[in-house]
Amino acid sequence: MPDEPYWERKTLAEMSREEWEGLCDGCGRCCLHKLEEEESGHLAYTAVACRLLDTRTGQCSDYPRRQDKVPDCLVLDPGRVSEFVWLPQSCAYRRLAEGRGLASWHPLVSGDPETVHRAGISVGGRVVSEAHVPASHLHEYVIHWIKGGLRGPDA
Repeated sequence: MPDEPYWERKTLAEMSREEWEGLCDGCGRCCLHKLEEEESGHLAYTAVACRLLDTRTGQCSDYPRRQDKVPDCLVLDPGRVSEFVWLPQSCAYRRLAEGRGLASWHPLVSGDPETVHRAGISVGGRVVSEAHVPASHLHEYVIHWIKGGLRGPDA
């Protein structure tokens, strides 16, 4: 139906670049360092963000040139949907890939870019830059997602 929003009528692969980029809610969770347990493959998120992430807003400070500045920055695109398991459960790309639809707080649904912050999904104001944490100390910053946000290392 033409009245349905594009994310409900198109597959991820059918979306234009602009539509694809529009799915990002700007939470910054994908920019957090993650640790993987070798034996189990379990992924643990940390409260340590990529050096390009503005830790106050949760937004990339140089999105267009992020791969030039951070070579291991992973670009999300429809051709890599099967790899999205490392994204948080709240991520629009992962949610749509899994057939779950967008959350009510997503700016495309709410019409308000601030709902991602009010819902506690954004990492803005709650993380530290990797510039301040040696890689050998990442394990001290493991966090756990809880409804409405995250629980940090000292919770």
